This record gives sequence, C-alpha cells and structure tokens, in this order.
Amino acid sequence: MERAILVIEDEAILGKNIRIYLERSGYDVRVAGSAEDGLALLDVFKPDAVILDFNLPGLNGLEALTRVRAFDSGIPVIMITGHGTVELAVEAMKAGARDFLTKPVALGKLKLLVDKAFNEKQRDSALDYYHRREADATDLASLFGDSPPMVALKHTLRQLLDAESQLQDGDAPAVLVLGETGTGKELVARALHFNGPRRDRPFVELNCASIPAQLLESELFGYERGAFTDARERKLGLVETAEGGTLFLDEIGDMDLSLQAKLLKLLEEKTVRRIGSLRDQRVNVRIVAATHRPMEALVREGSFRADLYFRLCVFQLTLPPLRERGTDILSLARHFIRLHAARYAKHEPGLTPAADAVLLAHRWPGNVRELRNVLEQAVLMATGTAIDAPQLSLSAVVATAPAPVRQAAALPAPAAPAAPQTLEDMERRALLDALRQTGWNVSRAARVLGISRDTLRYRIDKFGLSVTSAC
Repeated sequence: MERAILVIEDEAILGKNIRIYLERSGYDVRVAGSAEDGLALLDVFKPDAVILDFNLPGLNGLEALTRVRAFDSGIPVIMITGHGTVELAVEAMKAGARDFLTKPVALGKLKLLVDKAFNEKQRDSALDYYHRREADATDLASLFGDSPPMVALKHTLRQLLDAESQLQDGDAPAVLVLGETGTGKELVARALHFNGPRRDRPFVELNCASIPAQLLESELFGYERGAFTDARERKLGLVETAEGGTLFLDEIGDMDLSLQAKLLKLLEEKTVRRIGSLRDQRVNVRIVAATHRPMEALVREGSFRADLYFRLCVFQLTLPPLRERGTDILSLARHFIRLHAARYAKHEPGLTPAADAVLLAHRWPGNVRELRNVLEQAVLMATGTAIDAPQLSLSAVVATAPAPVRQAAALPAPAAPAAPQTLEDMERRALLDALRQTGWNVSRAARVLGISRDTLRYRIDKFGLSVTSAC
C-alpha cells in the first residue's frame, strides 16, 4: 500500500521536485502552496506524513505544525526552512516536528528522513501492539485454577495490587516469588506488573543463573566507556532500562555474593552506579525476584546474604506445585490441548477417562511446564478424536518407586523395606535408590529419574538427604 505524503511548500518548483522524487520511490504525494490549503487537505487526503515549510504566506510553519498535531498527533512532520536557526529548530522540535532541514534541500536526504520516520512509526506501532498483547495475556484471569491454593494466591495478588494502587509515593515493595521449577513464577511477576500502576512502563527480566557472574554485573548495572578493555561505548544496564517499571530477577538464589551487595544498595537507596562511573544514578524500579531454591537454607549456609533476603521478601508469594492443585491439572490440560491444537491447525482432541486418571496420578516434577510439554507432544501425535493414557509420555519414576538396586551375588540380600505409607515416603525412597545407584552423582541420578539437576538438588534439600541417610 502506498504511503501518502502531504507537502506544504509555497515555492512551486521545489514542491514539484519533491513530489516527483518521492513518487519515484512509490509514495503518493500531494502539494499545497499554503498552510491553509494544506490543512484543508488533512481530512480529505489523510496523509501518513507531512513535509512542512516554515516561511509560508498566511499561517507560518509553526502555527501549521500545531494544527497538524492537533488533527493527528501520530503524523510525523518534517519541517524545512530557508532561514534555519538553532532557536527555530528547538521550537519546531518542541512543537512536535520529527526532523528539521534547511534549504537548499537535498532530496536524497529528505527521502532518508521520510523513510526513517515511517520505519520508526511502524516500530512504535509494533511495540505498542506487542505490549498490549502481553498485558492482555497476563491478566489475573490467566492464572488458571480453582483449587484452594490458587484461589488463595489470586486473592493475595489482588490485595497486593489494591494496596499498590493507593501508594502515595509510588515506591512499590519488593516481592519474592518462591516455587518449584515450572510452577509459573514468571507469570506471577508479569501479572504483578501488567495489572498494577506500572503497567505502561517497561517490564525487564533477567535470569541470574543463565549469565556468568562476571557478565551479570555489566548486564544489570551497565558501564561507562573505557571501564574495561572491551568497553568502547557507554552501555545502560537493565536497571536503568526498567526505569519506572519492573525488573524481574529470576533464579535470584544463584546470584554471586559480590553482586548481592550492589543489589542490596539498589533496594535500599534506589541508586545505581555503572561500572567505571563516579556518580550514582537515581532510579525508580520495582524489584520482583524469584527462585526455586530454599532461600532460608542458602542464608544459613552463607551463600545468600541475610540482609538482602529480608529486604527482598517484604512481600512473599509461594506458588503451589502442580501435584497439590487437584483437578486444576485437568482444566490446565484442556487449556493446553486447545492452545496446541490451534497452533498446529489440528482438530481439538478430548481426553479419555483413563488419560484423566493418569494425569491426576502423576507427580509432575516439572509442574505446569512439564504438563504443557506433555500435552503439546500428545496433540502433535494425536490421530483420533481423543487422547488416551498410552499417548501421554509421562515419566513413571516419581509416581512409582523403582525396584531396589540389586546387590552383588556374594553379598546377602538386604531385608525388604517396609512398604511406604505415603507418597512422600515413595518419593524419598526413589531419590535415595537413584542416588545410591549412581554413587551420589547428582547429574547421573537426575538423568536416571528423568528430572532436571536443579529439581533433584531441591528435593535433596527438601528431604534432608545425605550419604549417611542412605545407609
């Protein structure tokens, strides 16, 4: 589709040259010889951009610019003049001009400015679209589930958001989100941001476990030119990028101790200092942190600062694991089936009663993330109208304890252990068997169990397992 450009220029030859040059580039161009004629064309021609001369008969360019902006503030305006001064350029920019050119006008440069204006407008529109789509997708209603733990969580979130809306100073408290891997901690962080007073400002996220400690500092706090060998120019950190909005620090439990001190200063003083800088910058950023690791245990062992922990958990939210959410599992499963069927343009299959039973019986070590992935595979491979139990690729190691490890033939067989009375007993026995079988190699044991290394470490801490407990 052709872009429409209105040229308001009283020099007929220049106006004609601009029209011909831009039409060769595929633009639809109209020329008006006065501000009055140009303003009359706004509603008829509906231009996508305006090229506006300053020295015009009747209304001058600045007055015309004000009226163009009043008609549609989104139309980019490029102002040109034969008597350019710094003062006039400043006034034009303050009035809303996107660019300012002095005569004689280089048509090639004018076209570059027009192209740039359209590219920036398209980019801004795309960013606005994605921002609105992200906000719509992170409404509190997107937190699926009617189980008691989820009802309580959503009630707590609403209370927090209501309290924040009444804040007089806008200094929202830090929030610490706890929960196993895959429970949806990032979704809660987004819900806090996009449903709160900071929804129109940036939401910036950083996974503290995904970046080496030596790079994490520069990512968070930025650096000045020359701060180190490869610092060829100034770089703003994510803290400054999130100005006015929310900084979400995922896996905060993996942050290096040296960085924890700088984060504590940010929380307490609301200032940040770039690497290599001598000045502190004031920032207005709300911190939301999340981790699957046992924070109190990390504080006790000295790998996480106690003062930072207490500063982060001004408000603490704990997400329930999927296995404790009852029939939420089935409603989430049907939601994911609907989602994946639409993505792959397939008929939406149902779930058989046997599949429902298997889903409810599974322990879900990977939580909601695991459920989503299992259902994606099932939908992708489904050929009928329903998904049955055998089509669900579930790991059975957590739901059913593995057989005891065989002893060497020369050794007497150990006495059979008493039958476990609870699911936690079964889970503990499965962990111990896998760890004992692999000589307490955590990585190998995690592979045997079909879970991640982090999940296994969390469960080792949860059950207080050690080499001596396996004896």
